[in-house]
Amino acid sequence: MQTSLSEEHRIIAIGDIHGCINTLRALIEKINPRPDDQFVFLGDFIDRGENSKEVVDYLIELSQQFLCHFILGNHELMLIEYLKTGEPGPWLLNGGRATMDSYGEQGGINLPPEHMKFFAGCMSHTTTRNWFFTHGGLDPELSIEENLAFHDPEELGWQREHMREAYLSAGSYPWEKTLVCGHTPTAEPIMLDRLIAIDTGCVYTRNPLLGKLTALILPERTIIQQKNIETTA
Repeated sequence: MQTSLSEEHRIIAIGDIHGCINTLRALIEKINPRPDDQFVFLGDFIDRGENSKEVVDYLIELSQQFLCHFILGNHELMLIEYLKTGEPGPWLLNGGRATMDSYGEQGGINLPPEHMKFFAGCMSHTTTRNWFFTHGGLDPELSIEENLAFHDPEELGWQREHMREAYLSAGSYPWEKTLVCGHTPTAEPIMLDRLIAIDTGCVYTRNPLLGKLTALILPERTIIQQKNIETTA
């Protein structure tokens, strides 16, 4: 069974979902995936939105139909840290309460075994010959090889330096592949030669510039978007 991404078939990257199950389902329906399509979910599946458990259920379902790579977002990293230490502070302060509620737990969280397996199988990054996928990003002063050598893998889930205006304006990064990431909400996807950023703030519906879930289809660099349709957004 194939487990690595192949550039022989389409790769579909999807930005930060944050518990927005109805929006995610609608986006997948818009994409109308082919049997040989591959998905990379760029992290932050959970928190803030009300249906994190349902999102994970659906992602597991999709992984039984398509080759899927699931990237650790900073919100998954905070959940995993809570599960390890029992210290909920940072996680709950960053939208974790909504996830806890979606699992029907009061004052704690007890993940089903299949969800524990799901989170354990998430990765800090995945890559092909021409593309590098991670949640946060890469240090814009280092090559990809140097990033992986000098930074802890978890730092990839938090990185934002490459999204500073000075770097975006210059549009020049020392990476031999194009980075595809989420994490930093922008009104529209950032589409540069060596950087594609597709977190368009699906869960942030109170901001008129945000509130969309974005998919990127490679190699064509086609963008497909779905406006947030959560009834309680």
